[in-house]
Amino acid sequence: MTKAEEKQALRRIVRTLEAQLSPQYRRSSNQSIAAHLLAMPEYQAARSVFCFVGTSREIDTLPILKDVLTSGRRLCVPLCTAPGQMEAREITSLDQLLPGKYGIQEPPLSAPLVEVDDIDFAILPCLSCNRAGQRLGQGGGYYDRFLSSYRGGSILLCREQLMREEIPLESHDYPIPWVLTEKGLYEDGVPARLC
Repeated sequence: MTKAEEKQALRRIVRTLEAQLSPQYRRSSNQSIAAHLLAMPEYQAARSVFCFVGTSREIDTLPILKDVLTSGRRLCVPLCTAPGQMEAREITSLDQLLPGKYGIQEPPLSAPLVEVDDIDFAILPCLSCNRAGQRLGQGGGYYDRFLSSYRGGSILLCREQLMREEIPLESHDYPIPWVLTEKGLYEDGVPARLC
């Protein structure tokens, strides 16, 4: 089995597990993950934050998006521009988000482009990951391409119950130094203090 086939098999397993998560667990993990992130000094110090807009299956990032906006910082969210390609676009209100590709809320094409070098802190999704920050995405390659040119601070958000020890890796996969779950923060695979 190739690494790509291993990833597809793991995606099927994790999606099945994800569908079985209770609504109560989803709510409590969403709340804990958001609270942990908002307390991180690295997040608080960032002047420009890139964050995904969570779908109903992903971590609810609305509290994070609102916090960035109310604190007067620059909020950038992804806009899918072509298969496997996305750009960071600045928004100043959540009302600017519209249903885009795959049903994901996205900024309009008119939203200002933000270069990756102008982003201080990136909050990234995953289908699954391990504590070492090796991520399993949805398979489109959007975040792999983003990470190939991004050099700022970054963190993965993942529910503890969807984490796996072994994540199949390919040459284009970039590990993320921080992983945040409802149980806490892992830095390079080791439990770390949040503040």
